[in-house]
Amino acid sequence: MRKFVLMVLAAAGMLAAAASASFASTLVARVDVSSQTMTVSKHGRVLYTWPVSTARSGYVTPRGQYKPTRMHKMWYSRKYDMSPMPYSIFFRGGYAIHGTNYVKQLGRPASHGCVRLHTANAARLYALVKEVGAGNAQIVVTN
Repeated sequence: MRKFVLMVLAAAGMLAAAASASFASTLVARVDVSSQTMTVSKHGRVLYTWPVSTARSGYVTPRGQYKPTRMHKMWYSRKYDMSPMPYSIFFRGGYAIHGTNYVKQLGRPASHGCVRLHTANAARLYALVKEVGAGNAQIVVTN
């Protein structure tokens, strides 16, 4: 009986460890505001490093750790003259990672606070988040 109880406890421990591992973010998009880059990792392995544009002077890109709150293949900013925001991944209120046509600005601050990516890269990130599920993705914005 004692051996059986030990086996049950060991199995329960393994299940708990597996469950907690499944809650860890599978996909992480790290935005470094100082270098104006995003590094995308899946299961701890770096897949991509891309130039981005974050908030220009007078605006702010919020720092912190976030989960995607909603996603839209195409969104139009009601606040900024219906500007197109392809492959939008919202992470805090109206702040999103999204594609842009202003690729010459990538690598330096240029936005009203969103994180802008080349549209092809935004599409890749959007597909990855869809693949793993928003609950398994994390967005980290640091200085």
